[in-house]
Amino acid sequence: MKKKYSWRIIVFLNLFFLVIFSCASKGAARAEEYFSIGMAYFELGKFSEAEQWLNRAMAADKTLIASEYNLGRIAYETGRYGEAAGHFENILKRDPENVMALKAAAFSRIKNGDLQMAEALYDRVLLLIPESSDDGFNYALVLYGLGKYEKSEETLKKYPFALEENSSSLLLLARSQKAQNKIESADTYAKWLDLGASSPQGLYEYAQVLESADLYAKALEQYRAAIDALRQDTDELKKSELYFKAARLILIADPENSEGITELNASIKEGFKDINAIEDLLLDQRITAENMEEIKRIIESIKAESTSSP
Repeated sequence: MKKKYSWRIIVFLNLFFLVIFSCASKGAARAEEYFSIGMAYFELGKFSEAEQWLNRAMAADKTLIASEYNLGRIAYETGRYGEAAGHFENILKRDPENVMALKAAAFSRIKNGDLQMAEALYDRVLLLIPESSDDGFNYALVLYGLGKYEKSEETLKKYPFALEENSSSLLLLARSQKAQNKIESADTYAKWLDLGASSPQGLYEYAQVLESADLYAKALEQYRAAIDALRQDTDELKKSELYFKAARLILIADPENSEGITELNASIKEGFKDINAIEDLLLDQRITAENMEEIKRIIESIKAESTSSP
């Protein structure tokens, strides 16, 4: 690693002295030399210094698109996504069909949360390269984020080969269909699983679809698979909630099964304390009287614990 880094430094120094020599002998530095220095710093990960030299290159030659593009890359790498998009879009003002700048601008807009601007940019990208499944996926992702679920589904279906091989594309298709309450989303989630995918969120969504289709046994299987797959709680998904979903399903769909109360206690142990959700179970006539009494006991236990806590 040290040898590689030292070699890059030597290259940088050679380029640096080239510029100094050029300045002394010719009286002015060429934009290409500034650009080379900037890119040498970029390769070393010294983004601040790279920006200085690339800006000098821009000042020396306003038409040097490569400098603007790499300034955009630096802004992106340092988390300044709006600024990055601005650099790429400046290039597009001079070169509207620059595919690299279009794609970079679109992705920067996604990262900055400007989904409507990203949508417009991907429209242009796919007019130039309609066969690009990667850009098609990104476009569908933007459409999904904007709530345009039908258009997201239509876009993904234009790339059937990607749907056969890419689990991310299949999962996005399933989500787009689920958002439209389409029953075929269950088949799409199943195909996603067949590709070996197993994200907890995806498994949870699949369970929801199966439950809504009254496929209770399969839904319970996916809830439990999601519990096993979830190594750590996230903002979107918590193990306690998954246990509760499994408990509610068993208590309603298989009321004689004692595992419903077992799963409910497991959810409480994991930290589930949504009293309203638990009390709603008492309103469901499918739950047995015996389980009703257990649920009431659990509710009282949670209330007692909350009042005794400091």
